[in-house]
Amino acid sequence: MPRELITHADKVFFAERGETKGDLAEHYLRVAEPLLRTMGGRPVLLQRFPDGASGPSFFQKRVPKNVPGWLRTTIVSTPNGTTSQALVAADIDHVLWAVNLGCLGFHVWPYLADDPQHTDELRIDLDPSPGVQFTHIRRAAHEVHALLAELGITGYPKTTGNRGVHVYVRLHPRWDSYQVRAAAVALARELERRHPDLLTAAWWKEERGSRVFIDFNQNAPHKTVFGAWSVRARPGAQVSTPLAWEEIDDIHPDQFTIATLPARLESAGDPWLRMNDDPQDLEPLLDLAARDQAAGLPDAPWPPVYPKQPGELSRVAPSRAKKS
Repeated sequence: MPRELITHADKVFFAERGETKGDLAEHYLRVAEPLLRTMGGRPVLLQRFPDGASGPSFFQKRVPKNVPGWLRTTIVSTPNGTTSQALVAADIDHVLWAVNLGCLGFHVWPYLADDPQHTDELRIDLDPSPGVQFTHIRRAAHEVHALLAELGITGYPKTTGNRGVHVYVRLHPRWDSYQVRAAAVALARELERRHPDLLTAAWWKEERGSRVFIDFNQNAPHKTVFGAWSVRARPGAQVSTPLAWEEIDDIHPDQFTIATLPARLESAGDPWLRMNDDPQDLEPLLDLAARDQAAGLPDAPWPPVYPKQPGELSRVAPSRAKKS
């Protein structure tokens, strides 16, 4: 689907510089190679903005009826067991087909459509609480990097396109989503133990304070995360941009937009170029999880849409539990 098949290509989608739906399509054509290295072959959730970034939006897990015959889809599940026929990012034509529907960015499943039983991505989400500045996010990212390096695990950072940072770890396809989430919980708790003034694993917002929350539940089964090279629904068309570790202290996420990405690609290339060539071992983090379990730590709370899990803490916020 080349640009000329993008309907209403001149429709303004981003207010700050007047970039259009056609400009959005050009962005995805430009980043097609690195985009498909990270997203190719995975189911994706579409968030559609028919009137552009400043207009109303809706999430669409199911592909519409009467899709073209060449479109690749797969069956995905929700936490309650409901199934949907979702788009697979099989190639750049599939991406542009979604862009033509007003999809600005893609929320990506952590497994390949051909192997849904194995989660091959650990996603570490550094989420700023109120009062947290990007300087704190930078420090938090460095602490994540240090712990992963200590455990012999290679991680790859990216901006979220908004206020946070994600760190991805490409895994051997050996573990399921429950094991990957257990590893994320263990990592979050270990980071909080080491840096309690900066980082927190507290699920309840009232317990976080002005700290960076490590959102371990981004690794819960069937959870999608905003993908690398995807465009946020912001007036400036900010892009979730892969980074090298050594540049984190010199960047701000607002600087990466569909207008600035061409020069960045020319100068920096793809910092995640080798990620797929070097899958990592999850066992060091699972060892931390086993240690915490042996010490009597229960499972961390799950989001409310999930069934109650064995060994899970109460899902009642501490302040509500005291009142009751």
